[in-house]
Amino acid sequence: MLPRILTALLLLTPMAYAADKPALPKGVEKVEASIEPAEAKPGQVVTFKLTVTLAKGFHTYPLVQPDKLAEGMVNKIDFPEAGSLIFVGEALDPPQPESKSEPLLGIKALNYYHGKVVYERKAVVSPKAQAGAATATIPKFILSVCDKDSCFPPKTLTPEASFKVLDGPSVAVDKKYTAEVEKAMKDK
Repeated sequence: MLPRILTALLLLTPMAYAADKPALPKGVEKVEASIEPAEAKPGQVVTFKLTVTLAKGFHTYPLVQPDKLAEGMVNKIDFPEAGSLIFVGEALDPPQPESKSEPLLGIKALNYYHGKVVYERKAVVSPKAQAGAATATIPKFILSVCDKDSCFPPKTLTPEASFKVLDGPSVAVDKKYTAEVEKAMKDK
C-alpha cells in the first residue's frame, strides 16, 4: 500500500508545480525579468527589463502597433502598483521591429520581432523603500506568439525580478519623474 501512495505523490508533485507556474507559450524558450542596476538606493532610477527569447521560426509583437487596424496584435504588460519600485514613464518596445503589410486585413504596417525581444520601463526605487532584498512582480504579462502559419492562444505570465535596495539616505528623485513618484506615494 505504501509504495502506491509514494508513487501517487511523486506523480502528483510535478503537476502541482506546473499548476503554480504556467507553461511558456509554444515557440518561447525563456521569459526573464531583471532590474538594472541590480542594487540601487532609494530615489534612484533603475530600468526594468522583460526579455522574451523566441525559438527560430517564431515571432511576437510590440506593446503598441503603428497601424490602428493592427492594435489587437500586441503584447500587454500590467505593471504593479507602487511598492519598493514606482514605475514611471511609458513601457518601451524594442527598437527596430520588422514590419510587413497584411492587405487582406487592411493593415499597412504590422510590427513584429524574432529572436531575443526586450521590453523596458523606467522605475524609481521608492524613497521609503527599506534596505535589503526586494522583488517586482508583473501581475499580468499577456504574450502572443505566432509562427509563419498561425498564431497560438496568448498566455498570461507573471515574471518577477529581484533587486537589492541599498542602505543609506535616499537620493534625489530625477526631476522628470518627481510628479509621478509624489503622486504614487500619496496614493499609497
